[in-house]
Amino acid sequence: MKKRILIIGACGQIGTELTARLRQLYPSHKVIASDIREGDEALMQSGPFEILDATDYSAIEDVVIRHEITEVYLMAAMLSATGEKFPMKAWHLNMNSLFNVLNLAKDGKIDKVFWPSSIAVFGPSTPKRQTPQQTIMEPSTVYGISKQTGERWCEYYFQKYGVDVRSVRYPGLISYKTLPGGGTTDYAVDIYHKALKHTKYICFLKAETTLPMMFMDDAIDATIKIMDVPASKIKTRSSYNLAAMSFNPEEIAQRIQHYLPDFKISYQPDFRQAIADSWPESIDDTEAQKDWGWKAKVSLDEMTQIMLKNLKEKY
Repeated sequence: MKKRILIIGACGQIGTELTARLRQLYPSHKVIASDIREGDEALMQSGPFEILDATDYSAIEDVVIRHEITEVYLMAAMLSATGEKFPMKAWHLNMNSLFNVLNLAKDGKIDKVFWPSSIAVFGPSTPKRQTPQQTIMEPSTVYGISKQTGERWCEYYFQKYGVDVRSVRYPGLISYKTLPGGGTTDYAVDIYHKALKHTKYICFLKAETTLPMMFMDDAIDATIKIMDVPASKIKTRSSYNLAAMSFNPEEIAQRIQHYLPDFKISYQPDFRQAIADSWPESIDDTEAQKDWGWKAKVSLDEMTQIMLKNLKEKY
């Protein structure tokens, strides 16, 4: 089958690395990157790029037809912390972009859709530890509400119209390649930058705030893996729980101090603390492991070594 891929939101934190990986796996001219504005030099030079507004149905349809797209990875979204500042903008972007892509698939214009959900779908009433695949959600952020709603629509489009849509619930994602993108878990990216640049970090969460996290390489692996397995293996059409590690700011600081003994952390919790408090501490991803063979590879210590080694070159 001829595979031609469109990534919408290719310049974001996940999109940048997903585009690079897909262009390593497939002929780069068959992997079309798109975003509302141009990306960095590496992204722009590695293959075709389209300026694209994820909320504009006819613009997406045009790109899909022109490039004979078979699969769409919809990575455009407004994240948790930014979404709380602009609730209606977040809802508009997060929901309309999804409907555009689901409707293109429903009409037979694309074969397969990847749409990311998040641990933000869970809320204060959700079991905190080893949060199961199916549980009480009741999200308390605009981002979480849009993601939970999106999950319901994904399942609806699969049940009602047979749309082959696949999804994972990302935990906090950590990468040295792109800067934080306005999420509550982004402290775990910023802390490495500040450790190398200033040897100190003021954290916007409390020391003991434990959250599920994942190194970006594992997240990209999961994203591509779920899209590549046969449709018969995908038993969950809302979104799969995904897990790698859980830690708090104090624990990540201790790992950094192991390599940078002068590093100091202090705490000034802000509005993001309430968001973090509403999320789980750890996730049970047995279903993803069982259905399509998912398994995370990178530990907190390995991630710390990779982050410090690669960021050291920047500073």
